[in-house]
Amino acid sequence: MPNTKSAERRVRNSARKSLQNQSVKTRLHHLERKYAGLIATGKKEEAGAAYRDLSSALDKAAKSGVIHWRRADRHKSRLSLRLNAAAKAAAKPAAKP
Repeated sequence: MPNTKSAERRVRNSARKSLQNQSVKTRLHHLERKYAGLIATGKKEEAGAAYRDLSSALDKAAKSGVIHWRRADRHKSRLSLRLNAAAKAAAKPAAKP
């Protein structure tokens, strides 16, 4: 229980910011699941568009302080590796029997 007016304000601000941060993190999670689903099904064009959306969302989350900027960069790097691997697998011709 807050003892001062400023502490009460901080509690209100903290609750409001926590809800906003949770909303952003949930959106990131949904975008990442959508991207992973597209990679798994082999839809590389749609996965490329999903990667751009997810990359932008990660940058915005890092800019507003929801996640650390290095975490955003690490996620984008790993996501691009998966996209490139999927593109190579799709471009690789089938093995001859």
